[in-house]
Formats: sequence, structure tokens, C-alpha cells
Amino acid sequence: MSKLLNQKKTISPPFWRNKKIIPIILQVVFAIIILALGYLLINNALSGLKQIGIQLGFDFLANTAGFSISEAMIDYQPTDTYGKALVIGMLNTLRVAFFGIILTTILGLIVGLSRMSKNWLLSKLAGAYIEIFRNTPLLVQIFIWFYAVFLPMPKIQEALQMGPMLFSNRGTAIPWYEKNQGILLWGILFLVSFVIAFFVYRLMLKKQIESGKKNFPSLWALGVIVVVAIVSYVVTGNAPVSFHTPTVAGNGFDGGFVLSPGFSAILLGLVIYTSTFIAEIIRAGVNGVNKGQSEAAKALGLKNSTALRLVIFPQAIRIIIPPLTSQYLNLTKNSSLAVAVGYQEIVSIGNTVMNQAGRPIEAIAIMIAVYLTFSLITSLLMNYFNKKAQLVER
Repeated sequence: MSKLLNQKKTISPPFWRNKKIIPIILQVVFAIIILALGYLLINNALSGLKQIGIQLGFDFLANTAGFSISEAMIDYQPTDTYGKALVIGMLNTLRVAFFGIILTTILGLIVGLSRMSKNWLLSKLAGAYIEIFRNTPLLVQIFIWFYAVFLPMPKIQEALQMGPMLFSNRGTAIPWYEKNQGILLWGILFLVSFVIAFFVYRLMLKKQIESGKKNFPSLWALGVIVVVAIVSYVVTGNAPVSFHTPTVAGNGFDGGFVLSPGFSAILLGLVIYTSTFIAEIIRAGVNGVNKGQSEAAKALGLKNSTALRLVIFPQAIRIIIPPLTSQYLNLTKNSSLAVAVGYQEIVSIGNTVMNQAGRPIEAIAIMIAVYLTFSLITSLLMNYFNKKAQLVER
């Protein structure tokens, strides 16, 4: 009886005072309000469009486009559909973004490290480069490249030759490859060589760690690839590709690959502008590493370049990746400025489709979806890279 009297009765509060249930209820109510507002807005928009005789739908994508595209990565004719035209615009946007990200990363890394160089002239030149191009509007830079650099180039009959490249107001022609017979076998052997090289590298690295002697695992892996390449050449009797140097033929180029003035202007503008921000991100990341790491590397007798490559930069990359991702996203979205110089990417072709088909909402939705998809894929890859670069908690 005494035990029953001593026991404390636990009375649960009503649900409207429960601290665990209240946040859930508030979130559900908020979600319902947002969905209701969204439904009202969409329903109002559909009613308004119906009153003026406009119906939503993507059936127009199967209609004939009827306009030409100057640059296309796949075969295209004006008799093709709007859908195919938009696909080409998406591929052209991807082309600018892909090469832009690669080139701006390389240039930004070089400029960022040059800014921290002990060489006074190199450091000041890198600083001037950053301040000039970072503080000039991107659209102005694109216009300068297009109207002041590429369009005033000589006529194609008087094309300026610099090594294997030709420059004219019709575009820049660079050497390009052509596939030879046996390229499929080359590709298979190339993949096999990389797999073998990977295991050889791991094996030699393990032996190097166990023995303490330098075994040059990278050279062993490279040697495997070279040996397989030689064997492939003996088996197939030729190289996988052959390069052709462009020449002037009448009013055009013969051979090679032609970069239009519009594409060259937007690519250079994006690369130079974005590289200034990446250079500062690199500098901030390197300076963010504890100075004790540099002192420890010097105490071990490592050269500055070796310490930067093996000690400082692997730690700085954890600081660099998040803001670097933002710059990649900015570069992809800024590629929409290509419409100003006549390069037909998704915005330019989307505007043409919108004007011809009279479907502005659908065309804009497609443009948004393309940029959103590219941004999400970039973020996903960079977040994965960021996760792999993080320190593992023990």
C-alpha cells in the first residue's frame, strides 16, 4: 500500500500543449496553407489564360520549327521540330558550361597561386588582373570580346595564322581529330589499361609504404598505359584518331573545327570573369590553413612547391569547395548572356520558339527546367566531392 502511495502519477498533457506534437501540427498547417495558395494562384492563371484563348500544353514541341541554327552539336534542319531545336539549345548551353568550368578552374588556380607568389611582379600582375576583370560588368566584357576582338578580325581570305590555328571574322579554326578504323578496339584496350594501371598503382604504393623506399607508383601506372598503347598500335596498325590542320577554302574553312565569334566571346568572357572570383577563393582557402602546417612542412625539409601540393592544398580544398560550387553555378546561369552576341543557346532558341509558337509559359518553363537541372547536377557532384574531401571523425 505504501508503495502505491509513494508512486508518482505521470499525467500526459493534452495534445495542444504537447511540445512534441505542436511543431508537427504547425508544419502541417503551414504546408496546407502553401499548397492552398499555390492551387489558387495556378487555378487563377489557368482561368485567365482560358479566357483569352490560350491553353497550356507541350504538344507544340512536335510542330516544325522553321528556323535555322548556326551552331548545332547534332544534325539539325529547319524542317525539324521545336523539341529538337530546344535540345540543341540545351546542348549548346551545356557546351559553354562544361568547357567554361574546366578552363576557369585552371585559370583561377594559376592566378590565385600567382597572387600569393613571392615574386613581386607576378603577384602584382595577378592582382591587377583580378581587380580589373572582377570589377567590370560581365556583359561589357562579352561585348568587348565580340565587337572589339573577334568581329574586327581579317576576312577569311586573309585569315591570320598562328601556328596551326586560323583567325578570321568568320571564326577561329583549330586542329581537330578524325576517327580512324579500329577506334572501338582502341577504346576497349584504353579502358583495360586504366584498370590495370589503377591496380599497379595501388600495389606499388603499398610496397612503398611497407618498405619506406620510393617506388614511383605513378610512373609504373603511366608505363602500363604506354605499353598498352604501343600494343594497341601494333595490333590495329594505326592511331585511334588523326588530326587535321584547317586551311582556307574559298569562303570557308576546310578541316579542323571552327569556333564561331559568338561562342568564343561568351566562353572567354565567362572564363576570364569567373576565374577572378575563383582566384580569390583559392587564395582564401590556402591562407585559411593553419600556418603551423607550413612551418611543419619546412621543418621536414619540403620545398615550397612540394609543401603546397602535398600539405597545404589538400587541407585548403575543404575550404575552397563550397564557394567554388557557387561560382560554377553562376557561370552556368551567366551563359544565358550569350543571346547578346548571337550564340544560340537555350535562352536564344527558347525566345525564338516562344515568339513563333506563342507559348511563352511553356518555353520559359523549359528554360527554367534546363538551368535547374544543370545546377542540381553540378551541386550534386560538388557535394559528393566535398563529402569525400572532409575529415573523417573518429
